[in-house]
Amino acid sequence: MSWDDDNTEFEVVINHEEQYSIWPGYKPIPDGWHTVGKRGKKAECLAHIELCWTDMRPLSLRQAMERDGVAPPPSLPSASTVSPQ
Repeated sequence: MSWDDDNTEFEVVINHEEQYSIWPGYKPIPDGWHTVGKRGKKAECLAHIELCWTDMRPLSLRQAMERDGVAPPPSLPSASTVSPQ
């Protein structure tokens, strides 16, 4: 099994900044990340992230902007994944 194998199952993971990624199910999840309950083929997991991760700003930035009364940008970039370290 590998990242490029069509039969590899992945898990959708999230970190403390509410950034999403996928992680192969056969590997231990890195520290600082936890599963969100979605497991499946790579394309399924990436589609799930696309639906869930609608605001690409890290949680700490969103909270700071809210605290400072700064409005979010009118259009946010589409989701992409951040790789766990």
